Amino acid sequence: MTAISYPTETVQRLSRVEARPAHPLRDVVSIAGRSLRAVPRELETVIPPIFIAVFFFVINIGTLQRLTESHIQGFDITAFMLPTAILLGVTGVSRAGSLVLDIQNGYFDRLLLTPVRRLAILVGLMLADVAIACALMVPILGLALGLGVRIESGPVGAVAFLLLGCAWSLAFAGFGYAIALKTGNPAAVNSSFLLFFPFLFMTSSYVPRSQLTGWLGDVAGWNPVTYVLEGLRSLVTQGWQLAALGKALLAVAVVAMVSMSLCLAALRGRTRRG
Repeated sequence: MTAISYPTETVQRLSRVEARPAHPLRDVVSIAGRSLRAVPRELETVIPPIFIAVFFFVINIGTLQRLTESHIQGFDITAFMLPTAILLGVTGVSRAGSLVLDIQNGYFDRLLLTPVRRLAILVGLMLADVAIACALMVPILGLALGLGVRIESGPVGAVAFLLLGCAWSLAFAGFGYAIALKTGNPAAVNSSFLLFFPFLFMTSSYVPRSQLTGWLGDVAGWNPVTYVLEGLRSLVTQGWQLAALGKALLAVAVVAMVSMSLCLAALRGRTRRG
């Protein structure tokens, strides 16, 4: 029998076992599924936002209802405060904290050794964030409806309300992921929500923008959160106001452009380091 000899390069290629890359959508679904399956084991990451949002919603209504409704004709403080409660509930809610844990325990580095696409890691986590944000908004919206709030834009407007809230949550989540990838520090990620507080209070979160005076009114005019709030409120109190919704979407897009740019830059730095 005659032995057949192969070139060394061919033998090495045949003996090496390599994983075959999956479809990009499969990568995204796998990462998102893993993140969502971890939520029941990490309820401490989703219960506090609901509690804080509902707490401030109820307290603000009890505190401001008589004052505002007696001075502003036809003013409904419950409907007015609903978007503020929504933003409190969904802003900063992300799986960035879990990503930090993956970085610290080495899972993220092991993941980089697989054929999974780097961008799919972020997209999968953010897809899970959208699902969580939507789930958080439902009980807040249900409470508002129970208190007598009427969505003037109808059922379709209620869906648009939820989608706009999810879009804002996703846009802001980019900051958390940028911090997680850059620092790998859980304390830094947990404090990222503090970035939102000044923007929330320097806006029309408690009274209409027309009632703000002095420097606060000027700051609110430049604050993107103002336009997100006004877009959400238009769906609840006025119906389909395309101008308000357009400004809200533009504000979300501007914030998303900044946060996602930082996030992608941090991902590139982390993968090069790994």
